[in-house]
Amino acid sequence: MARRLDVTGADGVRLAAWDHTAPDRAAGPGGPGIVPQPGPDGAARPGGRPVPRPARAPQLPLAPQAAGARSQASVPGVLLLHGLMGHAGHWAPAVRRLTGGHRVVALDQRGHGASEKPAAGPFTREAYVADAAAVVEQLGLGPVTLVGHSMGALTAWQLAAERPDLVRALVICDMRASALGAASQRAWQDWFRRWPAPFPSLEAVHRWFGDEDPWVETPNPARGAFFAEVMAEHRDGWRPVFDPEQMLTSRETWVHDAHWDSLAQVRCPTLVVRGLDGELGRAEAQEMVRVLPHGAYAEIPDAGHLLHYTHPEAWSEAVEPFLNGVLTP
Repeated sequence: MARRLDVTGADGVRLAAWDHTAPDRAAGPGGPGIVPQPGPDGAARPGGRPVPRPARAPQLPLAPQAAGARSQASVPGVLLLHGLMGHAGHWAPAVRRLTGGHRVVALDQRGHGASEKPAAGPFTREAYVADAAAVVEQLGLGPVTLVGHSMGALTAWQLAAERPDLVRALVICDMRASALGAASQRAWQDWFRRWPAPFPSLEAVHRWFGDEDPWVETPNPARGAFFAEVMAEHRDGWRPVFDPEQMLTSRETWVHDAHWDSLAQVRCPTLVVRGLDGELGRAEAQEMVRVLPHGAYAEIPDAGHLLHYTHPEAWSEAVEPFLNGVLTP
Protein backbone atom coordinates (compact mmCIF):
# COMPACT_ATOMS: atom_id res chain seq x y z
CA MET A 1 0.00 0.00 0.00
CA ALA A 2 1.20 3.51 -0.74
CA ARG A 3 2.69 5.20 2.32
CA ARG A 4 1.06 8.32 3.65
CA LEU A 5 3.52 11.14 4.29
CA ASP A 6 2.85 14.16 6.46
CA VAL A 7 4.04 17.41 4.85
CA THR A 8 3.76 21.04 5.93
CA GLY A 9 2.68 23.44 3.24
CA ALA A 10 2.54 27.23 3.08
CA ASP A 11 1.30 28.96 6.24
CA GLY A 12 1.75 25.71 8.16
CA VAL A 13 -1.16 23.91 6.46
CA ARG A 14 -1.04 20.13 6.95
CA LEU A 15 -0.86 18.19 3.69
CA ALA A 16 -1.16 14.47 2.98
CA ALA A 17 1.02 12.94 0.27
CA TRP A 18 1.11 9.33 -0.88
CA ASP A 19 4.44 7.71 -1.77
CA HIS A 20 4.07 4.87 -4.26
CA THR A 21 7.72 3.88 -4.10
CA ALA A 22 7.25 1.18 -1.47
CA PRO A 23 10.03 -1.44 -1.44
CA ASP A 24 7.51 -4.27 -1.58
CA ARG A 25 5.34 -2.81 -4.34
CA ALA A 26 6.06 -5.73 -6.68
CA ALA A 27 4.29 -8.05 -4.28
CA GLY A 28 1.15 -5.92 -4.01
CA PRO A 29 -2.29 -7.54 -4.26
CA GLY A 30 -2.85 -6.23 -7.78
CA GLY A 31 0.32 -7.74 -9.21
CA PRO A 32 3.73 -6.35 -10.11
CA GLY A 33 3.96 -2.61 -10.00
CA ILE A 34 0.44 -2.07 -8.64
CA VAL A 35 0.11 -0.12 -5.40
CA PRO A 36 -3.33 0.37 -3.82
CA GLN A 37 -3.96 4.09 -3.48
CA PRO A 38 -5.71 5.33 -0.36
CA GLY A 39 -8.71 7.57 -0.80
CA PRO A 40 -9.48 10.70 1.19
CA ASP A 41 -9.97 8.72 4.39
CA GLY A 42 -7.01 6.40 3.93
CA ALA A 43 -9.03 3.34 2.84
CA ALA A 44 -8.26 1.45 -0.34
CA ARG A 45 -9.63 -1.48 -2.28
CA PRO A 46 -7.46 -4.04 -4.11
CA GLY A 47 -6.39 -2.85 -7.52
CA GLY A 48 -5.75 0.68 -6.33
CA ARG A 49 -9.22 2.25 -6.21
CA PRO A 50 -10.27 3.98 -2.98
CA VAL A 51 -13.36 3.03 -1.02
CA PRO A 52 -15.27 5.98 0.44
CA ARG A 53 -15.70 5.56 4.18
CA PRO A 54 -17.37 7.59 6.90
CA ALA A 55 -15.67 10.88 7.71
CA ARG A 56 -15.11 9.57 11.25
CA ALA A 57 -13.01 6.64 9.99
CA PRO A 58 -9.47 6.57 11.43
CA GLN A 59 -6.56 7.78 9.32
CA LEU A 60 -3.64 5.60 8.35
CA PRO A 61 -0.64 6.10 10.63
CA LEU A 62 1.73 8.74 9.34
CA ALA A 63 5.01 7.43 8.00
CA PRO A 64 8.24 9.23 8.89
CA GLN A 65 9.49 10.59 5.59
CA ALA A 66 12.85 12.18 6.35
CA ALA A 67 14.86 8.96 6.21
CA GLY A 68 12.95 7.77 3.17
CA ALA A 69 13.59 11.03 1.37
CA ARG A 70 17.32 10.72 2.03
CA SER A 71 17.51 7.07 0.93
CA GLN A 72 15.61 7.80 -2.29
CA ALA A 73 17.32 11.09 -3.09
CA SER A 74 19.07 9.57 -6.10
CA VAL A 75 15.81 8.22 -7.59
CA PRO A 76 14.15 10.58 -10.13
CA GLY A 77 11.10 12.13 -8.49
CA VAL A 78 7.61 12.51 -9.95
CA LEU A 79 4.96 14.60 -8.19
CA LEU A 80 1.32 14.15 -9.24
CA LEU A 81 -1.09 17.07 -8.74
CA HIS A 82 -4.83 16.40 -9.11
CA GLY A 83 -7.41 18.88 -10.34
CA LEU A 84 -10.12 20.86 -8.57
CA MET A 85 -12.35 18.63 -6.39
CA GLY A 86 -10.03 15.67 -7.00
CA HIS A 87 -7.65 13.85 -4.71
CA ALA A 88 -4.46 11.85 -4.96
CA GLY A 89 -6.34 8.56 -5.39
CA HIS A 90 -7.65 9.63 -8.78
CA TRP A 91 -4.16 8.97 -10.18
CA ALA A 92 -4.31 5.32 -9.08
CA PRO A 93 -5.48 3.87 -12.42
CA ALA A 94 -2.50 5.47 -14.20
CA VAL A 95 0.19 5.50 -11.52
CA ARG A 96 1.09 1.82 -11.75
CA ARG A 97 3.09 2.48 -14.92
CA LEU A 98 5.04 5.29 -13.28
CA THR A 99 6.48 3.42 -10.30
CA GLY A 100 9.26 1.50 -12.04
CA GLY A 101 12.60 3.21 -11.43
CA HIS A 102 11.03 6.47 -10.27
CA ARG A 103 9.88 7.85 -6.95
CA VAL A 104 6.22 8.70 -7.50
CA VAL A 105 4.37 10.84 -4.98
CA ALA A 106 0.75 11.97 -5.28
CA LEU A 107 -0.37 14.98 -3.26
CA ASP A 108 -3.74 15.81 -1.76
CA GLN A 109 -3.71 19.56 -2.27
CA ARG A 110 -5.02 21.92 0.41
CA GLY A 111 -8.79 21.74 0.72
CA HIS A 112 -8.84 18.31 -0.91
CA GLY A 113 -8.68 14.66 0.11
CA ALA A 114 -7.01 14.03 3.45
CA SER A 115 -5.18 17.37 3.53
CA GLU A 116 -6.18 20.23 5.80
CA LYS A 117 -9.07 22.44 4.77
CA PRO A 118 -8.43 25.70 6.67
CA ALA A 119 -11.64 27.66 7.10
CA ALA A 120 -9.86 30.95 6.49
CA GLY A 121 -7.79 29.66 3.57
CA PRO A 122 -5.95 30.98 1.77
CA PHE A 123 -6.87 29.22 -1.46
CA THR A 124 -4.85 31.43 -3.76
CA ARG A 125 -2.60 30.53 -6.66
CA GLU A 126 0.36 31.54 -4.53
CA ALA A 127 -0.67 29.16 -1.75
CA TYR A 128 -1.11 26.17 -4.06
CA VAL A 129 2.25 26.81 -5.73
CA ALA A 130 4.00 27.29 -2.39
CA ASP A 131 2.49 24.02 -1.13
CA ALA A 132 3.84 22.12 -4.12
CA ALA A 133 7.29 23.67 -3.67
CA ALA A 134 7.24 22.68 0.01
CA VAL A 135 6.42 19.06 -0.87
CA VAL A 136 9.26 18.89 -3.41
CA GLU A 137 11.75 20.31 -0.92
CA GLN A 138 10.64 18.43 2.18
CA LEU A 139 10.49 15.05 0.44
CA GLY A 140 13.73 15.56 -1.48
CA LEU A 141 12.08 15.12 -4.89
CA GLY A 142 13.86 17.90 -6.75
CA PRO A 143 14.58 18.38 -9.48
CA VAL A 144 11.15 16.82 -9.96
CA THR A 145 8.94 15.96 -12.90
CA LEU A 146 5.56 17.57 -12.22
CA VAL A 147 2.48 15.87 -13.66
CA GLY A 148 -0.64 17.97 -13.22
CA HIS A 149 -4.26 17.62 -14.24
CA SER A 150 -6.51 20.65 -14.79
CA MET A 151 -5.96 23.07 -11.87
CA GLY A 152 -3.05 20.89 -10.74
CA ALA A 153 -1.44 21.42 -14.14
CA LEU A 154 -1.66 25.19 -13.71
CA THR A 155 -0.03 24.86 -10.30
CA ALA A 156 2.67 22.71 -11.87
CA TRP A 157 3.58 25.13 -14.65
CA GLN A 158 3.47 28.14 -12.35
CA LEU A 159 5.92 26.37 -10.04
CA ALA A 160 8.12 25.45 -12.99
CA ALA A 161 8.13 29.09 -14.09
CA GLU A 162 8.88 30.46 -10.61
CA ARG A 163 11.29 27.80 -9.35
CA PRO A 164 13.13 26.26 -12.30
CA ASP A 165 15.70 24.91 -9.85
CA LEU A 166 13.07 22.51 -8.47
CA VAL A 167 11.60 21.21 -11.74
CA ARG A 168 13.16 18.83 -14.24
CA ALA A 169 10.19 18.38 -16.56
CA LEU A 170 6.45 18.98 -16.76
CA VAL A 171 3.32 17.20 -17.99
CA ILE A 172 0.21 19.35 -18.48
CA CYS A 173 -3.04 17.36 -18.65
CA ASP A 174 -6.10 19.09 -20.12
CA MET A 175 -5.63 22.59 -18.71
CA ARG A 176 -6.25 25.77 -20.67
CA ALA A 177 -3.97 28.81 -20.66
CA SER A 178 -6.79 31.13 -21.75
CA ALA A 179 -9.08 32.92 -19.33
CA LEU A 180 -12.43 31.19 -18.77
CA GLY A 181 -14.18 34.34 -17.60
CA ALA A 182 -16.86 35.44 -15.14
CA ALA A 183 -19.64 33.52 -16.90
CA SER A 184 -17.79 30.29 -16.27
CA GLN A 185 -17.53 31.04 -12.55
CA ARG A 186 -21.25 31.86 -12.35
CA ALA A 187 -22.06 28.58 -14.08
CA TRP A 188 -20.02 26.69 -11.48
CA GLN A 189 -21.78 28.49 -8.64
CA ASP A 190 -25.14 27.50 -10.08
CA TRP A 191 -23.94 23.92 -10.61
CA PHE A 192 -22.90 23.51 -6.98
CA ARG A 193 -26.30 24.82 -5.85
CA ARG A 194 -28.01 22.09 -7.90
CA TRP A 195 -26.26 19.22 -6.15
CA PRO A 196 -28.88 17.16 -4.29
CA ALA A 197 -26.54 16.73 -1.31
CA PRO A 198 -26.55 14.97 1.00
CA PHE A 199 -26.90 11.92 -1.21
CA PRO A 200 -28.73 8.97 0.37
CA SER A 201 -26.20 6.42 -0.91
CA LEU A 202 -23.09 6.00 -3.04
CA GLU A 203 -25.32 4.54 -5.72
CA ALA A 204 -27.19 7.85 -5.76
CA VAL A 205 -23.88 9.67 -6.16
CA HIS A 206 -22.94 7.46 -9.11
CA ARG A 207 -26.36 7.95 -10.68
CA TRP A 208 -26.54 11.73 -10.32
CA PHE A 209 -23.03 12.60 -11.50
CA GLY A 210 -23.03 9.90 -14.16
CA ASP A 211 -26.48 10.45 -15.62
CA GLU A 212 -28.83 12.93 -13.90
CA ASP A 213 -26.51 15.96 -13.60
CA PRO A 214 -27.67 18.62 -16.12
CA TRP A 215 -24.04 19.00 -17.18
CA VAL A 216 -23.95 15.38 -18.41
CA GLU A 217 -24.87 15.20 -22.10
CA THR A 218 -24.76 11.39 -22.30
CA PRO A 219 -24.56 8.80 -19.50
CA ASN A 220 -21.03 8.75 -18.12
CA PRO A 221 -20.48 6.04 -15.46
CA ALA A 222 -16.79 6.98 -15.08
CA ARG A 223 -17.79 10.49 -14.04
CA GLY A 224 -20.11 9.04 -11.45
CA ALA A 225 -17.29 6.85 -10.12
CA PHE A 226 -14.92 9.84 -10.02
CA PHE A 227 -17.25 11.81 -7.75
CA ALA A 228 -18.14 8.80 -5.62
CA GLU A 229 -14.48 8.63 -4.65
CA VAL A 230 -14.58 12.09 -3.08
CA MET A 231 -17.65 11.47 -0.92
CA ALA A 232 -17.76 10.63 2.77
CA GLU A 233 -20.66 9.32 4.81
CA HIS A 234 -22.24 11.52 7.48
CA ARG A 235 -25.30 11.04 9.66
CA ASP A 236 -27.56 12.59 7.06
CA GLY A 237 -26.00 10.96 4.00
CA TRP A 238 -23.03 11.28 1.68
CA ARG A 239 -21.32 14.62 1.20
CA PRO A 240 -18.11 15.70 -0.58
CA VAL A 241 -14.92 15.61 1.47
CA PHE A 242 -14.24 19.15 0.24
CA ASP A 243 -16.12 22.37 0.93
CA PRO A 244 -17.81 23.57 -2.30
CA GLU A 245 -17.32 27.20 -1.24
CA GLN A 246 -13.58 26.59 -0.89
CA MET A 247 -13.56 25.06 -4.36
CA LEU A 248 -15.24 28.16 -5.78
CA THR A 249 -12.74 30.34 -3.95
CA SER A 250 -9.86 28.31 -5.39
CA ARG A 251 -11.28 28.60 -8.87
CA GLU A 252 -11.96 32.31 -8.52
CA THR A 253 -8.21 32.95 -8.30
CA TRP A 254 -7.46 31.67 -11.82
CA VAL A 255 -10.52 31.65 -14.09
CA HIS A 256 -10.51 35.41 -14.76
CA ASP A 257 -6.92 35.60 -15.99
CA ALA A 258 -5.01 34.12 -18.89
CA HIS A 259 -1.81 32.26 -18.05
CA TRP A 260 0.20 32.50 -21.26
CA ASP A 261 2.93 34.62 -19.70
CA SER A 262 3.75 32.10 -16.98
CA LEU A 263 3.58 29.28 -19.52
CA ALA A 264 6.17 31.02 -21.70
CA GLN A 265 8.51 31.20 -18.70
CA VAL A 266 8.65 27.41 -18.36
CA ARG A 267 12.11 26.38 -19.57
CA CYS A 268 12.05 22.65 -18.91
CA PRO A 269 10.81 19.95 -21.32
CA THR A 270 7.00 19.99 -21.24
CA LEU A 271 4.36 17.65 -22.63
CA VAL A 272 0.85 18.98 -23.24
CA VAL A 273 -1.72 16.17 -23.20
CA ARG A 274 -5.39 16.55 -24.05
CA GLY A 275 -8.38 14.26 -24.36
CA LEU A 276 -9.99 14.52 -27.76
CA ASP A 277 -13.29 15.42 -26.06
CA GLY A 278 -11.73 17.32 -23.16
CA GLU A 279 -11.87 20.97 -22.16
CA LEU A 280 -8.58 21.90 -23.86
CA GLY A 281 -9.15 22.31 -27.59
CA ARG A 282 -6.58 21.15 -30.11
CA ALA A 283 -5.82 24.62 -31.47
CA GLU A 284 -5.19 26.03 -27.99
CA ALA A 285 -3.13 22.99 -26.99
CA GLN A 286 -0.93 23.35 -30.04
CA GLU A 287 -0.52 27.07 -29.37
CA MET A 288 0.56 26.20 -25.82
CA VAL A 289 3.19 23.87 -27.30
CA ARG A 290 4.35 26.65 -29.61
CA VAL A 291 4.65 29.11 -26.69
CA LEU A 292 6.65 26.65 -24.59
CA PRO A 293 10.39 26.78 -25.31
CA HIS A 294 10.58 22.97 -25.15
CA GLY A 295 7.03 21.80 -25.74
CA ALA A 296 5.62 18.53 -27.07
CA TYR A 297 2.05 17.43 -27.78
CA ALA A 298 -0.05 14.30 -27.31
CA GLU A 299 -3.76 13.57 -27.45
CA ILE A 300 -5.87 10.62 -26.35
CA PRO A 301 -8.76 9.59 -28.61
CA ASP A 302 -12.16 9.01 -26.98
CA ALA A 303 -11.01 10.61 -23.72
CA GLY A 304 -12.59 13.62 -22.06
CA HIS A 305 -11.39 15.90 -19.29
CA LEU A 306 -10.68 13.04 -16.85
CA LEU A 307 -8.29 11.44 -19.33
CA HIS A 308 -5.86 9.84 -16.86
CA TYR A 309 -8.74 8.42 -14.83
CA THR A 310 -10.96 7.07 -17.59
CA HIS A 311 -8.23 6.01 -20.04
CA PRO A 312 -5.22 5.09 -17.86
CA GLU A 313 -3.63 2.74 -20.37
CA ALA A 314 -3.84 5.20 -23.27
CA TRP A 315 -2.70 8.01 -20.97
CA SER A 316 0.32 5.99 -19.87
CA GLU A 317 1.19 5.14 -23.47
CA ALA A 318 1.12 8.85 -24.33
CA VAL A 319 3.09 10.01 -21.29
CA GLU A 320 5.49 7.15 -20.66
CA PRO A 321 7.92 7.82 -23.55
CA PHE A 322 8.23 11.45 -22.45
CA LEU A 323 8.81 10.50 -18.82
CA ASN A 324 11.38 7.88 -19.73
CA GLY A 325 13.20 10.40 -21.86
CA VAL A 326 13.47 13.07 -19.17
CA LEU A 327 13.95 10.72 -16.19
CA THR A 328 16.55 8.37 -17.62
CA PRO A 329 19.98 9.42 -16.32
